[in-house]
Amino acid sequence: MQRHAPARGAKEARRGGRRRFLAALGAAGLAWHRIGAGAEAAKTHRVVIQGLKYQPETLRVRRGDTVLWVNDDPMPHTVTAAGHFDSRSIDAGKSWRYVARRAGTYGYVCTLHSTMRGSLQVE
Repeated sequence: MQRHAPARGAKEARRGGRRRFLAALGAAGLAWHRIGAGAEAAKTHRVVIQGLKYQPETLRVRRGDTVLWVNDDPMPHTVTAAGHFDSRSIDAGKSWRYVARRAGTYGYVCTLHSTMRGSLQVE
């Protein structure tokens, strides 16, 4: 029994298909790398509540970042931006975290101590 060699055109078509597949796979990998390289990892920022002040008073973050308010005062405080976020009472020695999802500037206050004010700027 004789074996027939595949037609030359069929063999080249398989090779061409394999080359196109590998080229597409390489292009997809390059595109994925570029997307990953441009995206920065989310960060966590810390605001200390001490001496009846938010420190820092103004904080600039990126969307997706987390802000952690730590109460180092001996009394409770809040972090309240009306209509946007509200920590409720943060007891002494406790903390509250917020993930910044929307861009904008948010002025916030302590509802228990009206002189305490801060600002969160989300880019």
